[in-house]
Amino acid sequence: MADRDSLFSLPAPAEALTAGDVARGIARLFARNDIWCLPEMMLRNGRRADLMGIDSRGQIVIVEIKVSRADLLGDGKWTDYLDFCDRFYWGLPPSLDRAPLDGEGFLPDRCGVIVADGYDAEIVRPAPLHQLAATRRKVEMERLARASMRRMTTLLDPETAAWVRDQG
Repeated sequence: MADRDSLFSLPAPAEALTAGDVARGIARLFARNDIWCLPEMMLRNGRRADLMGIDSRGQIVIVEIKVSRADLLGDGKWTDYLDFCDRFYWGLPPSLDRAPLDGEGFLPDRCGVIVADGYDAEIVRPAPLHQLAATRRKVEMERLARASMRRMTTLLDPETAAWVRDQG
């Protein structure tokens, strides 16, 4: 997982891509396609989505970023994200072997794949739509909106950030 303060920092050379570099490339791809996302979004089940966003149709998208084979193969929690999105993607650097994602254990009929570096990204396998229930989508959209506003407010006013941290 990337350092939370560097998720959208300048990209590293291709041989040293971090999760932050991959997130930055995906965020650029998403922005061009009217999908707006937040990094490190806490879910109600205690998991943290690397990227969680909303597309122009109001569908919720989650991206789980992996930059090493060991991290990809060792992740047993990723299915916990599926109940919180309409579309799920794996986000990978170009150098990472994508072959394991074609195996049944990675639910290729449920998950898309995005390849990204720090500059850009490409969807190499679209994520099928698995619509959330309307009430679940409403709750998640409100959570995303409030998290976005909280982050923006604390960026604009460091004193508010300190107050929010103290509240806890």
